[in-house]
Amino acid sequence: MVVFPNCKINLGLRILNKREDGYHNLETIFYPVPLKEALEIIPSDGKGVIQFSSSGLTVGDDPETNICVKAYHLLKRDFPDLASVKIHLHKSIPIGAGLGGGSADGAFTLQLLNKQFKLNLSKKQLIDYALQLGSDCPFFILNNPCIATGRGEIMEPVEIDLSAYQFMIVNPGIHVNTGEAFSYLDRQKIDNYSVSLKEIIHQPVSTWQQLLINDFEEPLIAKYPLIKEIKETLYKRGASFAAMSGSGSTVYGLFDKNSQPVVNFNRNFFVQLVSL
Repeated sequence: MVVFPNCKINLGLRILNKREDGYHNLETIFYPVPLKEALEIIPSDGKGVIQFSSSGLTVGDDPETNICVKAYHLLKRDFPDLASVKIHLHKSIPIGAGLGGGSADGAFTLQLLNKQFKLNLSKKQLIDYALQLGSDCPFFILNNPCIATGRGEIMEPVEIDLSAYQFMIVNPGIHVNTGEAFSYLDRQKIDNYSVSLKEIIHQPVSTWQQLLINDFEEPLIAKYPLIKEIKETLYKRGASFAAMSGSGSTVYGLFDKNSQPVVNFNRNFFVQLVSL
């Protein structure tokens, strides 16, 4: 069976406080974007052995560290009779980019194994498993626009229609580790927000520039000025809104669907124009 994990962008991202368990409470809006890769899982003859292969973008040398393999072992722990499988991932979403590509791979692996081997896991159970893989993973079980709080696992569906726009996704090849991004946050400078994200996204997109803030953006721009250059270029080329996604370094711009934005970025950048 083959599925096509998609990525996400963050519409605003607020880091609220650090929890006793070492994680952070946050508030963000996850929005799915149809930039996809391919994931295939088929039964294998090998007893108790999982075979993993990949193509496309490099995912690392050790298969055991891949999130798809981790997802399989997570279910195998509770379903010891789970058949051995071959997993192939064609990777096309940049890694460490703030797009949630790896999180999507893990969540889609859980769902595909659940369906293929009739494990009869509920959506809530899949979300619980996904959270063990990573804070962004539960979103991809729902895969619809939602406001996320807690570590990202407390999700509330939200009505937001961006079908009038196309997304320009730009990644300059800067790999940002999430832990690294958190280390750059200045707790003293994080705002006390007076307007909720839900209120902001129901205002015209043209008003978002001053209101829809990603708390990671300012400190990462200080570290990597290229992020700011990309964002400014998107605005100069007519974007209605532009921002960094997640913990970076990807920047996205929302352009009118009927426009034909011409932006000449460095040839080594990952650049995709995606329509919803």
